Amino acid sequence: MGSLPMMRRNTSLPGSRVALRPLTSGDWLEWQAVRIRSRDWLEPWEPFTEMGTPDPVHDAEAFRARCGAWERQRHFDAAYGFGIFLGDHGSFIGEVSLGSLQRGPFQSANVGYWIDQGHAGQGYMPEAVAVIMGYAFETLKLHRVEAAIVPRNIRSRRVAEKLGLREEGTSQRFLQIRGVWEDHVRYAITSEEWQEKKDEIYSSVMLPAPVSQTKVAGAPTRSRRRWLGRAAKERP
Repeated sequence: MGSLPMMRRNTSLPGSRVALRPLTSGDWLEWQAVRIRSRDWLEPWEPFTEMGTPDPVHDAEAFRARCGAWERQRHFDAAYGFGIFLGDHGSFIGEVSLGSLQRGPFQSANVGYWIDQGHAGQGYMPEAVAVIMGYAFETLKLHRVEAAIVPRNIRSRRVAEKLGLREEGTSQRFLQIRGVWEDHVRYAITSEEWQEKKDEIYSSVMLPAPVSQTKVAGAPTRSRRRWLGRAAKERP
Protein backbone atom coordinates (compact mmCIF):
# COMPACT_ATOMS: atom_id res chain seq x y z
CA MET A 1 0.00 0.00 0.00
CA GLY A 2 2.97 2.32 -0.27
CA SER A 3 1.39 3.89 -3.37
CA LEU A 4 -1.45 5.50 -1.42
CA PRO A 5 -2.11 9.09 -2.48
CA MET A 6 -0.18 11.64 -0.40
CA MET A 7 -3.48 13.25 0.61
CA ARG A 8 -4.26 10.19 2.70
CA ARG A 9 -0.96 10.22 4.52
CA ASN A 10 -0.50 13.91 5.34
CA THR A 11 -3.97 15.33 5.73
CA SER A 12 -5.46 18.16 7.75
CA LEU A 13 -9.22 17.90 8.17
CA PRO A 14 -11.24 21.05 8.95
CA GLY A 15 -14.43 21.07 10.95
CA SER A 16 -16.32 24.17 12.06
CA ARG A 17 -14.74 24.71 15.50
CA VAL A 18 -11.97 22.10 15.40
CA ALA A 19 -9.36 20.95 12.90
CA LEU A 20 -7.68 17.54 12.80
CA ARG A 21 -4.09 16.90 11.76
CA PRO A 22 -1.44 14.27 12.46
CA LEU A 23 0.69 15.03 15.50
CA THR A 24 4.41 15.76 15.08
CA SER A 25 7.31 15.87 17.51
CA GLY A 26 6.81 19.63 17.77
CA ASP A 27 3.46 19.04 19.51
CA TRP A 28 5.04 17.23 22.48
CA LEU A 29 5.00 19.98 25.10
CA GLU A 30 1.37 20.87 24.47
CA TRP A 31 0.33 17.20 24.29
CA GLN A 32 2.29 16.51 27.48
CA ALA A 33 0.57 19.36 29.34
CA VAL A 34 -2.89 18.08 28.39
CA ARG A 35 -2.07 14.50 29.34
CA ILE A 36 -0.65 15.52 32.73
CA ARG A 37 -3.54 17.76 33.78
CA SER A 38 -6.15 15.26 32.51
CA ARG A 39 -4.40 12.16 33.87
CA ASP A 40 -7.06 11.21 36.44
CA TRP A 41 -9.77 11.87 33.85
CA LEU A 42 -8.26 9.71 31.09
CA GLU A 43 -6.34 6.82 32.63
CA PRO A 44 -9.33 4.89 34.07
CA TRP A 45 -10.35 4.11 30.47
CA GLU A 46 -6.94 3.18 29.06
CA PRO A 47 -4.90 -0.06 28.99
CA PHE A 48 -1.68 -0.47 30.92
CA THR A 49 1.33 -0.22 28.63
CA GLU A 50 3.85 -3.04 28.43
CA MET A 51 6.40 -3.15 31.23
CA GLY A 52 9.54 -1.20 30.35
CA THR A 53 7.92 0.77 27.53
CA PRO A 54 9.05 4.44 27.59
CA ASP A 55 6.28 6.83 28.58
CA PRO A 56 5.72 9.50 25.90
CA VAL A 57 4.27 11.82 28.55
CA HIS A 58 7.69 12.14 30.15
CA ASP A 59 10.01 11.14 27.29
CA ALA A 60 10.22 13.37 24.20
CA GLU A 61 11.95 10.65 22.21
CA ALA A 62 9.16 8.20 23.01
CA PHE A 63 6.63 10.77 21.79
CA ARG A 64 8.64 11.27 18.59
CA ALA A 65 8.62 7.49 18.09
CA ARG A 66 4.86 7.45 18.70
CA CYS A 67 4.36 10.05 15.97
CA GLY A 68 6.60 8.03 13.67
CA ALA A 69 4.55 4.89 14.33
CA TRP A 70 1.35 6.70 13.34
CA GLU A 71 3.04 7.98 10.20
CA ARG A 72 4.11 4.45 9.22
CA GLN A 73 0.58 3.17 9.79
CA ARG A 74 -0.82 5.95 7.59
CA HIS A 75 1.73 5.06 4.91
CA PHE A 76 0.58 1.44 4.90
CA ASP A 77 -3.13 2.28 5.20
CA ALA A 78 -3.30 0.50 8.56
CA ALA A 79 -4.43 3.32 10.88
CA TYR A 80 -4.95 7.08 10.87
CA GLY A 81 -4.35 9.17 13.98
CA PHE A 82 -5.09 12.87 14.38
CA GLY A 83 -4.66 15.51 17.02
CA ILE A 84 -7.71 17.68 17.67
CA PHE A 85 -7.00 21.42 17.60
CA LEU A 86 -9.28 24.36 18.25
CA GLY A 87 -9.64 26.14 14.94
CA ASP A 88 -9.58 29.67 16.33
CA HIS A 89 -6.13 29.62 17.93
CA GLY A 90 -4.80 26.12 17.30
CA SER A 91 -4.75 24.80 20.89
CA PHE A 92 -4.39 21.02 21.17
CA ILE A 93 -7.33 19.43 23.04
CA GLY A 94 -7.32 15.69 22.29
CA GLU A 95 -6.97 12.88 19.77
CA VAL A 96 -9.19 10.87 17.45
CA SER A 97 -8.14 7.89 15.35
CA LEU A 98 -9.15 5.16 12.97
CA GLY A 99 -7.37 1.99 14.05
CA SER A 100 -7.25 -1.69 13.10
CA LEU A 101 -8.14 -0.80 9.53
CA GLN A 102 -9.01 -3.82 7.41
CA ARG A 103 -9.37 -3.91 3.64
CA GLY A 104 -10.46 -6.87 1.53
CA PRO A 105 -14.04 -7.97 2.26
CA PHE A 106 -14.14 -6.03 5.56
CA GLN A 107 -13.33 -2.40 4.62
CA SER A 108 -13.65 -1.41 8.27
CA ALA A 109 -11.91 0.43 11.09
CA ASN A 110 -12.34 1.16 14.79
CA VAL A 111 -12.72 4.76 15.94
CA GLY A 112 -11.11 5.86 19.20
CA TYR A 113 -11.10 9.26 20.89
CA TRP A 114 -10.15 11.20 24.01
CA ILE A 115 -10.34 14.84 25.05
CA ASP A 116 -8.77 17.20 27.56
CA GLN A 117 -10.96 17.33 30.67
CA GLY A 118 -11.10 21.12 30.49
CA HIS A 119 -12.71 20.96 27.03
CA ALA A 120 -15.14 18.10 27.67
CA GLY A 121 -18.87 18.66 27.41
CA GLN A 122 -18.58 21.51 24.90
CA GLY A 123 -19.38 19.54 21.75
CA TYR A 124 -15.82 19.38 20.42
CA MET A 125 -15.53 15.59 20.54
CA PRO A 126 -18.74 14.78 18.63
CA GLU A 127 -17.62 17.25 15.96
CA ALA A 128 -14.14 15.70 15.73
CA VAL A 129 -15.57 12.19 15.43
CA ALA A 130 -18.03 13.35 12.76
CA VAL A 131 -15.11 14.82 10.78
CA ILE A 132 -13.09 11.60 10.97
CA MET A 133 -16.14 9.50 10.05
CA GLY A 134 -16.58 11.65 6.98
CA TYR A 135 -12.92 11.00 6.14
CA ALA A 136 -13.40 7.27 6.71
CA PHE A 137 -16.38 6.96 4.39
CA GLU A 138 -15.77 9.68 1.81
CA THR A 139 -11.98 9.55 1.37
CA LEU A 140 -10.83 6.14 2.62
CA LYS A 141 -13.98 4.52 1.19
CA LEU A 142 -14.53 2.28 4.19
CA HIS A 143 -17.79 0.39 4.58
CA ARG A 144 -18.00 0.19 8.37
CA VAL A 145 -16.75 2.15 11.37
CA GLU A 146 -16.95 0.62 14.84
CA ALA A 147 -16.45 1.83 18.41
CA ALA A 148 -15.94 -0.33 21.51
CA ILE A 149 -16.60 1.37 24.85
CA VAL A 150 -16.50 0.28 28.50
CA PRO A 151 -20.19 0.17 29.53
CA ARG A 152 -19.80 2.58 32.46
CA ASN A 153 -18.02 5.18 30.29
CA ILE A 154 -21.23 7.11 29.82
CA ARG A 155 -19.61 10.18 28.23
CA SER A 156 -17.98 8.17 25.44
CA ARG A 157 -21.20 6.27 24.83
CA ARG A 158 -23.11 9.54 24.47
CA VAL A 159 -20.71 10.60 21.71
CA ALA A 160 -21.33 7.39 19.77
CA GLU A 161 -25.09 7.62 20.25
CA LYS A 162 -25.23 11.32 19.29
CA LEU A 163 -23.51 10.44 16.02
CA GLY A 164 -26.02 7.77 15.14
CA LEU A 165 -23.89 4.67 15.73
CA ARG A 166 -25.97 1.57 16.44
CA GLU A 167 -25.44 -0.35 19.66
CA GLU A 168 -24.79 -3.94 18.57
CA GLY A 169 -24.27 -5.70 21.89
CA THR A 170 -21.56 -6.34 24.47
CA SER A 171 -18.32 -8.26 23.94
CA GLN A 172 -17.25 -10.07 27.08
CA ARG A 173 -13.77 -9.33 28.46
CA PHE A 174 -12.93 -7.60 25.19
CA LEU A 175 -9.95 -5.42 26.10
CA GLN A 176 -7.45 -4.96 28.93
CA ILE A 177 -8.17 -1.71 30.80
CA ARG A 178 -5.90 -0.86 33.75
CA GLY A 179 -4.94 -4.52 33.96
CA VAL A 180 -8.52 -5.86 33.95
CA TRP A 181 -10.20 -7.60 31.00
CA GLU A 182 -13.24 -5.37 30.61
CA ASP A 183 -16.50 -5.94 28.74
CA HIS A 184 -17.12 -3.41 25.95
CA VAL A 185 -20.33 -2.21 24.32
CA ARG A 186 -19.99 -2.36 20.54
CA TYR A 187 -21.28 0.43 18.30
CA ALA A 188 -21.17 0.64 14.50
CA ILE A 189 -22.25 2.60 11.46
CA THR A 190 -22.01 1.54 7.81
CA SER A 191 -21.44 3.64 4.71
CA GLU A 192 -25.08 3.17 3.70
CA GLU A 193 -26.22 4.55 7.06
CA TRP A 194 -23.67 7.37 6.81
CA GLN A 195 -24.99 8.48 3.42
CA GLU A 196 -28.52 8.47 4.80
CA LYS A 197 -27.70 10.29 8.06
CA LYS A 198 -24.66 12.45 7.37
CA ASP A 199 -26.49 15.75 6.83
CA GLU A 200 -28.41 15.22 10.06
CA ILE A 201 -25.22 14.21 11.89
CA TYR A 202 -23.29 17.22 10.66
CA SER A 203 -26.05 19.68 11.50
CA SER A 204 -26.43 18.22 15.00
CA VAL A 205 -22.75 18.48 16.01
CA MET A 206 -21.22 21.26 13.91
CA LEU A 207 -21.67 24.71 15.45
CA PRO A 208 -20.99 27.61 13.06
CA ALA A 209 -17.37 28.74 13.40
CA PRO A 210 -16.30 32.31 14.14
CA VAL A 211 -14.83 34.09 11.09
CA SER A 212 -11.34 34.09 12.63
CA GLN A 213 -11.55 30.34 13.18
CA THR A 214 -12.65 29.63 9.61
CA LYS A 215 -9.50 31.34 8.35
CA VAL A 216 -7.31 28.98 10.37
CA ALA A 217 -9.25 25.74 10.00
CA GLY A 218 -10.01 26.21 6.31
CA ALA A 219 -12.99 27.76 4.57
CA PRO A 220 -16.02 25.43 4.55
CA THR A 221 -16.95 23.75 1.30
CA ARG A 222 -20.17 24.80 -0.44
CA SER A 223 -22.07 21.79 0.93
CA ARG A 224 -20.62 22.37 4.41
CA ARG A 225 -21.71 26.02 4.31
CA ARG A 226 -25.25 24.87 3.49
CA TRP A 227 -25.57 22.57 6.51
CA LEU A 228 -23.78 25.00 8.80
CA GLY A 229 -26.33 27.62 7.82
CA ARG A 230 -29.14 25.17 8.37
CA ALA A 231 -27.75 24.22 11.79
CA ALA A 232 -27.58 27.88 12.81
CA LYS A 233 -31.24 28.39 11.88
CA GLU A 234 -32.39 25.25 13.69
CA ARG A 235 -30.36 25.79 16.84
CA PRO A 236 -32.22 27.80 19.57
